[in-house]
Amino acid sequence: MEVEQVLHMNGGLGDSSYANNSLVQGKMIEMTKPIVADAISKVYRSLGSNSKTLCMAELGCSSGPNTLLVAAEFVKTVYESSRKHGRELPEFQIFLNDLPGNDFNCISQWLMPKFEEEIGNINGGYCFVYGAPGSFYGRLFPSNTLHFVHSSCSLMWLSKVPQGLEMNKGNVYIGSESPVSVSEAYYAQFRSDFQTFLKCRSEEVVVGGRMVLTILGRKTETAASKECCYIWELLALALKQMVHEGVVEEEIVDSFNIPQYTPSPIEVKKEVENEGSFIITHLEASEISWAACSATNNDTANHKINAYNVAKCMRSVAEPLLVQHFGQSIIDQLFVKYQNIIWDRMSKEDTKFINVTISMTKRQE
Repeated sequence: MEVEQVLHMNGGLGDSSYANNSLVQGKMIEMTKPIVADAISKVYRSLGSNSKTLCMAELGCSSGPNTLLVAAEFVKTVYESSRKHGRELPEFQIFLNDLPGNDFNCISQWLMPKFEEEIGNINGGYCFVYGAPGSFYGRLFPSNTLHFVHSSCSLMWLSKVPQGLEMNKGNVYIGSESPVSVSEAYYAQFRSDFQTFLKCRSEEVVVGGRMVLTILGRKTETAASKECCYIWELLALALKQMVHEGVVEEEIVDSFNIPQYTPSPIEVKKEVENEGSFIITHLEASEISWAACSATNNDTANHKINAYNVAKCMRSVAEPLLVQHFGQSIIDQLFVKYQNIIWDRMSKEDTKFINVTISMTKRQE
């Protein structure tokens, strides 16, 4: 499977689109808002009054309502700071990056008018927004051009499915019963990809520029921890039910693995320090309930509605990968089973996603 050609969120504005099923990702961005605002303020102050242009990149932007949340915060934060300190407002360049399969049309047709309305009170300034399709595991921008880089819920995705997963039968990711070699293969691929990411950004970000990255991860140092693997284990369980019913062949399930790795804060810190181009200014792990996928104030008593929304959220994320491997015909049935399993577990357990957020500054060369 060529991940770069298949990996994208469900486009459009339909019932299973990412645009209509990304509440929890938006709440994750809201949780990190103080960290983002602090980084933006500091990079703007560090540039001095002679800076005429500020450039940011949103990496893994997707195409839902969260796409331009941080871009709007970027513009508004700089605007307020320029007013406070009597500085001329710079021009803004904002790059929205994702893989070529992303629904960039949805951004231009639906989101851009909303963004322009959001920042419409920014008097006397110019804001230029560009699409930047391509993998962030490679160079995307000219050298020394970016002042601020943001990415949320994207860097856990790998550039490819790791090699050496032949023994991971019955799982679609690292599972509680996966051999240690499976965890090691996933970790090795994450290390390689994250090092490449940091190296590329080190060439594109100006000295003193900032990055804030939020990655779906874990608090524990155990890669097979339930806190990061459970959501995929339940999908594997739904697929096993379909194998038992004769709907899907076991060999096809055994050959499917999610190209993702959910790191710990220590693993993220280690790779940043090993690459050496950035200084860590903030690092934390936070948690958010699976129920945050619902718009009903995390009403944990209504597990059926919450499970329905969690399953829709996961479908908006994973459907293109699943369709490429299994075909379209099983998808509706699969997610009905998945929803029922999630409903059962959410009614009995405290289910949460873990986020690792890191803020860093480009070192002096």
